[in-house]
Amino acid sequence: MKQLSIKNIAPFLVLAAVAIAASFIKPVADYVPGAKDIQYNSSDIAWVLVSTALVFLMTPGLAFFYGGMVHRKNVISTMIKSVVAAGVVGVLWVVCGFSLCFGESFHGFIGNPTTFAFFKGVNSGAPWSAANTIPLSLFSLFQLMFAVITPGLVVGAVAERIRFTSYILFTVLFSLLVYAPVAHWSWHPQGFLAKMGALDFAGGTVVHITAGCAALAGALVLKRRKVHKEHREIPPANIPYVLIGTGLLWFGWFGFNAGSAVASNSLAVNAFGTTNTAAASAGLAWMFFDVMKGKKPSVLGFCIGAVVGLVAITPGAGYVAIPQSIIIGVVGALVSNIAVTIKQRSRLDDTLDVFPCHGIGGMVGMMLTGIFASKAVNAAGNNGLIYGNPSFFFTQVKALAIVVVYSFTVSFAIFKFINFVLPIRVTEEEEELGLDESQHDEKYLQGTLLVHQKNGLIEEISID
Repeated sequence: MKQLSIKNIAPFLVLAAVAIAASFIKPVADYVPGAKDIQYNSSDIAWVLVSTALVFLMTPGLAFFYGGMVHRKNVISTMIKSVVAAGVVGVLWVVCGFSLCFGESFHGFIGNPTTFAFFKGVNSGAPWSAANTIPLSLFSLFQLMFAVITPGLVVGAVAERIRFTSYILFTVLFSLLVYAPVAHWSWHPQGFLAKMGALDFAGGTVVHITAGCAALAGALVLKRRKVHKEHREIPPANIPYVLIGTGLLWFGWFGFNAGSAVASNSLAVNAFGTTNTAAASAGLAWMFFDVMKGKKPSVLGFCIGAVVGLVAITPGAGYVAIPQSIIIGVVGALVSNIAVTIKQRSRLDDTLDVFPCHGIGGMVGMMLTGIFASKAVNAAGNNGLIYGNPSFFFTQVKALAIVVVYSFTVSFAIFKFINFVLPIRVTEEEEELGLDESQHDEKYLQGTLLVHQKNGLIEEISID
């Protein structure tokens, strides 16, 4: 039996301590319709419940999307890192995550961690000010799904070489030190970016720029894989997985963007329309641009382009009109496609191009929101550059720059700290064996089924 060490015991002890502490929290009834002069809307509640489930579906969708693109000896390890964030962040959110994002504001920088600690006051409290037709508990669960998928996005950049335990620690620290502050800045009414006038409808800065910058930091700290140094081309493990993942992401993104209206109204319909249109135009733009460069139209090209379009439209989904979402998708796909080409010629080993696609895609989306936003679409928004308001465009650029610098700097420090505490990268032998076996003692079998016969009887069945 393997001797236990503090590194093996610590995660379970922390979870056990949280479970014991939570058992002493006094239970209260969930919201009472009509109480405290609050008028809940059953249609809004139903839509946000569905949207919450849709956003959660994006996490396994991301697992398929990433898992299909890595080497087949790293499929399981890549997929579980996306999904395990639902466990880590799901518990962390109840303990203090929601409080840090949406608790009482400390000078516009961070929420009070005790405001909703262990969901105190969430069930029986007044609704969130920007979502006053749904209970606060539902708003919190909807926001949880955004917090879950964000560290999962980083997986693509550090795939095939990061230790599983190191990734778990990264998820905790990133959620507390990067995601929570930026979410507070952007989405809390007292957040300093919100007060500055920056607009992020569904997570262009909060989700995609933070994850993209963390991905860049992670790729730099973990350095290059052996196959990357040797310029070996790694064939995708399973392209149909990528196609399935893209479909799940596209489907779930309707909840991601349209659900961010936090009501069943015309704004949700507009966000639904812009989301679908941007994904469609970006998928075509990426594929046609590849063809123009002399390549054949590929499944991967369309899928990656569609996801980039979804990223680019996210900050402006509820602020721009449906026709303008076409150019947002096209520009987002072209810029990210060029960024991927530049990255491939560099020494940066961002395994699945997370920074060029999510980081730069989110930046493009923020800037284009500053150009195409219109009060005709959302009176609570602003008019963009094309409608005679250059100051709003520069506000978006300023917010973008702040989030980029903060997210990259803190994420880089997090990766360095983890590497100091415990080895962040697997050994060269473990990397060569594959993380499925070295980290999880499991195998992903995918190949040709060989049936060996002798005298008409099946002698052996094997996977090539």
